Amino acid sequence: MSENKDTADDAPPEREEDTVVEDGRTDGSDASTVGSSPDATGVEQPEGQADDTDADESEPEDGVSDLGSDVTLEEEAMPVTGDEDDVLGGLDIESTADIEVPDRLVDQVIGQSHARDIVLKAAKQRRHVMMIGSPGTGKSMLAKAMSQLLPKEDLQDVLVYHNPDDGNEPKVRTVPAGKGEQIVDAHKEEANKRNQMRSFLMWIIIAVVVGYSLFVGNPLLGVLAAGVIYLAFRYGARGSDSMIPNLLINNAEKQTAPFEEATGAHAGALLGDVRHDPFQSGGMETPSHDRVEAGAIHKANKGVLFVDEINTLDIRSQQKLMTAIQEGAFSITGQSERSSGAMVQTEPVPTDFIMVAAGNLDAMENMHPALRDRIKGYGYEVYMDDTIEDDPEMRRKYARFVAQEVEKDGRLPHFTAEGVEEVILEARRRAGRKEHLSLKLRNLGGLVRVAGDIARAADKEFTEREDVLQAKDRSRSIEQQLADNYIERRKDYKMTVNEGSAVGRVNGLAVMGEDSGIVMPVMAEVAPSQGPGEVIATGKLQEIAMEAVQNVSAIIKKFSDEDISEKDIHIQFVQSYEGVEGDSASVTVATAVISALENIPVEQNLAMTGSLSVRGDVLPVGGVTHKIEAAAKTGLDTVIIPKANEQDVMIEDEYEDQIEIVPVSHLSEVLEVALAGEPEKDSLVDRLKSITGQALERKVGPTNPSPQ
Repeated sequence: MSENKDTADDAPPEREEDTVVEDGRTDGSDASTVGSSPDATGVEQPEGQADDTDADESEPEDGVSDLGSDVTLEEEAMPVTGDEDDVLGGLDIESTADIEVPDRLVDQVIGQSHARDIVLKAAKQRRHVMMIGSPGTGKSMLAKAMSQLLPKEDLQDVLVYHNPDDGNEPKVRTVPAGKGEQIVDAHKEEANKRNQMRSFLMWIIIAVVVGYSLFVGNPLLGVLAAGVIYLAFRYGARGSDSMIPNLLINNAEKQTAPFEEATGAHAGALLGDVRHDPFQSGGMETPSHDRVEAGAIHKANKGVLFVDEINTLDIRSQQKLMTAIQEGAFSITGQSERSSGAMVQTEPVPTDFIMVAAGNLDAMENMHPALRDRIKGYGYEVYMDDTIEDDPEMRRKYARFVAQEVEKDGRLPHFTAEGVEEVILEARRRAGRKEHLSLKLRNLGGLVRVAGDIARAADKEFTEREDVLQAKDRSRSIEQQLADNYIERRKDYKMTVNEGSAVGRVNGLAVMGEDSGIVMPVMAEVAPSQGPGEVIATGKLQEIAMEAVQNVSAIIKKFSDEDISEKDIHIQFVQSYEGVEGDSASVTVATAVISALENIPVEQNLAMTGSLSVRGDVLPVGGVTHKIEAAAKTGLDTVIIPKANEQDVMIEDEYEDQIEIVPVSHLSEVLEVALAGEPEKDSLVDRLKSITGQALERKVGPTNPSPQ
């Protein structure tokens, strides 16, 4: 029950425990009035919030197996006739035309099994859901799938009537879906009959008046009198027209429960509005109930309201959205204070929707805490996975995903088995983790569409592997195109050093966006200080990168034989115009500073990446695959990466023979590979080992480090 009801008369009756029947509806209530009760004015008010302590009392322990026919999974296992260890997971197909695509969206969801189970439960129990995760992981698809799971029989039409007692407070009535049109048509037919009778009477009176004026010899007076009579009847007809209700919500043609996307909606589109009327007097005004416009929260009644990037809604809209969720009804008023609509406020309009809020991790920062509390208190919070374990069943589902994308587009040729295999291999590569597949399916779907467009342009019957390979190049992200352009420009100006050795200069590796790597040189110089020694780093370093530089200075102080308290250590990230975020350059900075302090050159045919602990352990970072490929494109021979990232390397075949990958676990191993000059290097490495010790033994689990 809602806690906001002040009197017993306003509160809806207590709902008894729902009993699920075979057709997915609930017993004991008419479908047209489920979740509502008429008040004294005949307006049906939505049901209050049910006590969530009884929500799952009848929930089976096995999760979704007994959710009812409306929300059960209808997924059919695809026939396996081949070797399950192959790329297609044992599917024996000639093309994706041989793969059957499920009709329902919930059965098409791939990889997000936990989120899908939550959606199934939320659809049955009418719970709100908040989905947090990376873009393109299926949040909007799951929200649409939920609307298909809700019973269509519960849908309602909403009518707004003129209030003869107060024209600025229109009355609201809810009726079963499809009845609204019948009511409006009946009112229109009755109004037409009245207008016909009124017109007939008007023309009779005009004829009598004009005839009399001609009889008395004063036709001008007759014309004037006829005009007055005409205007009087027309003015009266407006009062009759105002009795026709406004069909605010019409669900007559809906085959599924409403799905309303209110992402980034302004207040009027979200909460409803009342149009401004410039003619507000003299009988020329439009009746207030005819100017009422429904908002997304009202259109989503008995359905799903989906708001992506929930934090982009302003605070006032979030507060009102919270009220609509709590009360189950929300009055419509003009959103502009200067509009005549601001004087109009309807009776509460039902807003009995399921709220599906979505966003990235930062969405929770600017989200109204009370709104999040409502969702969490009456529903579920779900984190969307970025990757899924690579197994035969999942690879078969990815083959079905390609078939789904082809069918949804409707213009692409089906993919051959070899073309599907290449898409699955790209999903492995984009996952960034060994034995995992990427769940960022929107971007992967873009690759499918580009490959299909290439095949269609060549008038091919099927999309082949060569088309997918060509699409991978054409569908590069803006960041990847910029990175490739950046590498070419550095070659033109001979700014890339990939041979010889130099003191205090190291080729570092970084990523732009999520899928593009670049080579970023780091230079270090030691100079006498005019005061207390300090570490000075330039290159628009962000907070984490600056902290990483401070951690590196702790290692330098610990191992160095020289007194650096009277020296300034200058560190430059060369041409880092966009700034540096993250700590993956820690190993690079440490190597450059040690080289400058000890005056030992660094080999320039290699590059490196890795985070660094204050004890000298090399820690895993993200984006190693793209960084290695960037080094290969630049012409470097060797790349040093953290040993923990060795399993994440999935570079393209063309780069495998171009570059050597050296995994390391401690700074001493980095120096042993990177520094030139055997006697000096051996002495330095031995000294570093004796002071800092060997790398700590750690169990590196299947982590998913964020790109640095």
